[in-house]
Amino acid sequence: MQGLPMRLLPALALLLPFTSPAAFVAPAQAEGASSVYSSTAPKACRVARPGGAPEDSGEWLCPGQDGLVVVVSEMDLRQSVSVGRNYKDASAQPAAKTSFGPFNSTTDTVEWRLDGAAKPFAIIQRWHLADNDDLGTGGRPNTKQMLVVTRLPPGAVCHVAYVDVAANRNANEVARQAADELARGFACGKDKPKPFGSPGRATALAAPN
Repeated sequence: MQGLPMRLLPALALLLPFTSPAAFVAPAQAEGASSVYSSTAPKACRVARPGGAPEDSGEWLCPGQDGLVVVVSEMDLRQSVSVGRNYKDASAQPAAKTSFGPFNSTTDTVEWRLDGAAKPFAIIQRWHLADNDDLGTGGRPNTKQMLVVTRLPPGAVCHVAYVDVAANRNANEVARQAADELARGFACGKDKPKPFGSPGRATALAAPN
């Protein structure tokens, strides 16, 4: 297992142009559904709010699909990821206020699930959650990986399902199934995100205390 990967926000990111990375299409899980990908790597984004304290790494704004943007925030070594039409819209969504108890970070790749009309209805992103009960080299916690399925507009943006990577042999396919089956009918605030597929250590770490 690897130690906890944490993102740095270099000041040079302020000078980078806000350009959309090329997307590529993955095979469909459900009939008519497909996937394209975008990036939240610093070189693909621009800083929306610089960090204001040692524990505050700030927020950065990344291009998405179909006019949507992705906002990634990091506070106290915990991240949140939201989507909206612009920075203000994304920051007002429930997903912008959702993270997990353990220290955590996300990978740079965002998978967008598209319907038959090529409209995005969900994103899938891999998260790394620190497991303080599983210490590695130097006493740093090893991480457990989990795929987070997040629903998209119309309606609010919020977490829908959690897929434990280690517990599910085909975790990416399981996450696509969760997105295709649950995201469009999920009611943020009323419905609660749950593990999808086989639960494991990562989904246990994600559960509210």
